[in-house]
Amino acid sequence: MLVRGLQLQSWARLIRDSQRSATRLPQHLFLCVADHYEPDWGNAAEDLRQQRVERWVRDYPRSVAGLADSLGRPPQHTFFFPLEEYRPRLLDRLAGLCHRGFGEVEVHLHHDHDTSEQLREKLEWFKQTLHRQHGLLHRDGRWEVRYGFIHGNWALDNSHPHGRWCGVNDELTILRETGCYADFTMPAAPDPAQTRTINSIYYAEDDPDRPKSHDVGLPARVGSRPPARGLLMIQGPLALDWQDRKAGLLPRLENADLHARRPPSARRLDLWRRAAVHVQGRPEWTFIKLHTHGAKPANADVLLGPPMRDLHQELARRARADQDFRYYYVTAREMADLVHAAEQGVVDPRSVLERTPRAAPACRPPASDERFGCRHATPA
Repeated sequence: MLVRGLQLQSWARLIRDSQRSATRLPQHLFLCVADHYEPDWGNAAEDLRQQRVERWVRDYPRSVAGLADSLGRPPQHTFFFPLEEYRPRLLDRLAGLCHRGFGEVEVHLHHDHDTSEQLREKLEWFKQTLHRQHGLLHRDGRWEVRYGFIHGNWALDNSHPHGRWCGVNDELTILRETGCYADFTMPAAPDPAQTRTINSIYYAEDDPDRPKSHDVGLPARVGSRPPARGLLMIQGPLALDWQDRKAGLLPRLENADLHARRPPSARRLDLWRRAAVHVQGRPEWTFIKLHTHGAKPANADVLLGPPMRDLHQELARRARADQDFRYYYVTAREMADLVHAAEQGVVDPRSVLERTPRAAPACRPPASDERFGCRHATPA
């Protein structure tokens, strides 16, 4: 039985988490903003798409000017850019912003009635294009290009109950084999694609004959190695907001979505912390992965304006008031690196973040590609 996309056992955990004492909250907080960044939103014309990107390139550095985390680093923004909306000029502009030290670009995808073969080819093409043509993404120790992923319409691994917005039951395998280092799609509630697993960092192993293999998985934990066939899943916080009740009765579902009608706030920050997303055995490290659709103008007003800046200043205020509290602005990739560091027994996250490279090396650009239904894949 689903209630607002959640099974009853998930509701029980949310109620338990909402009662966790604030005095026992962890000391290291990692904040990642994962943006489903869709310049085409609303079937925008070409000039409007460019205006949306230019606004971020122009205003983001201004919006975070003078702000810094406990390591002195500015707020980071991770743009999950839709494969099907690929346009070289827009990616070049975002790449320039990221190479200045303000974030990174990863992979987003909307698809429907797809096949395993087509999906694999699309992902391979897009990651190589992002890396070679735009100097984005990173290589691992084996020199393979790696990427983070968010699924459009929340339907990862063909998980929508009506079978829409994917079509590929072995999607987790394809993601892992094409270089995906972690998935950041969840939480999806109240959408029915929401998993039974909530507020967790875990590994999902694919059953290629069944959808929604990420419904449950093996928790990431200190002292454990990632399973060979597992794909890392980093979920954002899910909580019950008892101070914001629908019809004055039922608590509102807090799903870490930043948008115009629900901007960030100190109260929401407390809810995210109480969700206590962490690697098992390292509860003093709190992973807060927020999501948004930052290309929408009303949302951009929030993300590039006073509400988001107020959140950053609230974090700084708390750090000044509590010498044991530290906060770190991280990209999606850095958040995954921190998960693996915790698994390996690292105690001080600063040793990880201080040595993390910020930008991919520039690479020789290949010829532009118009495959896979990318209607505007040639330079505009």
